[in-house]
Amino acid sequence: MVAEYEVASPLSHFDSAELVDALATGVVMLDATLCVIYANVAAQDLLGMGLNQARGRPIGELFIGAHALTAILRRSLERSEICSGHELLLTPLAHARRKTTAVTVDVTATPLEGQVTGRHLLLELTDARQRQRISREHDLINRVDSSRLMVRQLAHEIKNPLGGLRGAAQLLERELNDGSLKEYTSIIICEADRLRALVDTMLGPSSPPTKQPANIHEICEHVLHLLRIEAGPGVTIERDYDPSLPVGQFDRNEIIQALLNVARNALQAVDGHGTIILRTRALSNVSIGTHRHRLVATIEVEDDGPGVPAELQKTLFYPLVTGKADGTGLGLTVAQEMLARHQGIVEFDSRPGRTLFKLLLPIEGTE
Repeated sequence: MVAEYEVASPLSHFDSAELVDALATGVVMLDATLCVIYANVAAQDLLGMGLNQARGRPIGELFIGAHALTAILRRSLERSEICSGHELLLTPLAHARRKTTAVTVDVTATPLEGQVTGRHLLLELTDARQRQRISREHDLINRVDSSRLMVRQLAHEIKNPLGGLRGAAQLLERELNDGSLKEYTSIIICEADRLRALVDTMLGPSSPPTKQPANIHEICEHVLHLLRIEAGPGVTIERDYDPSLPVGQFDRNEIIQALLNVARNALQAVDGHGTIILRTRALSNVSIGTHRHRLVATIEVEDDGPGVPAELQKTLFYPLVTGKADGTGLGLTVAQEMLARHQGIVEFDSRPGRTLFKLLLPIEGTE
């Protein structure tokens, strides 16, 4: 006699709703009039409202600027075929009154038809912001590499004749008997020294960073103290620190220099009247370039200035690119280089009234 055993499916303990709610992709079921019948948890997050609030309402009314989305949905219904769209910019109606940026999503509409249920649409909403961030990071890392090579070549070309120029000015100064003429040679020597310091900054440190246990908040407080000395009475500087941030291994001087370069840009952006926020957060499982880090510290510098001009945003981290009349265009390039030496990166997001620079620093663990 052969015993019979009933083998339970691994999915037998879950119903279909639990499985759909576990998906990272937003799933929305729509009727023939494009009204919401069902939305999983991920879709509710994108909509900014719960299922009870969304049910029965047209999907186009739940977003501001949803014309492209509704066009895709109607085309899918009319043609009875799968239609999709990539990187649609949608602002959830629930977020319209908040200072929340629009979400970027990839959408896929699949028509469904049953004898009992009639015509329906299955809408998939995939958050494209993560993919965009990874693409932007790769672009920034490639810029750092190309900028580093270009800057070093340029600096070496400048450095050699600069030394000869300074030496000639010193020899000339010794031969001059007229004190009034020595004033001009002093200017030449002073300007040569200034340019030499600028070139040294462009070349950056040649030795590896000297990493030691360092507290991110101690670094932030140091930079905050320097900022308050430079800021006028019309500038408010606030702090928003994450107390869970652990001690990491950093070159303290390099991180201070990178953060100070970014923070001074914010100070110049508010132009004597505005608010700067210094914020820290701990993030887990973050990818920077090709490396995945178990724990990353972020230092954010936010200001309410006019924002980075649109024409500068794509080239902002290139050397000698600046929107200031008296700027050198090296502050952000140096900051990016310092972070790269720690396997980190500097990112930014800017619009009028809110500019956010984010320094990402791996604390521990690389995969």
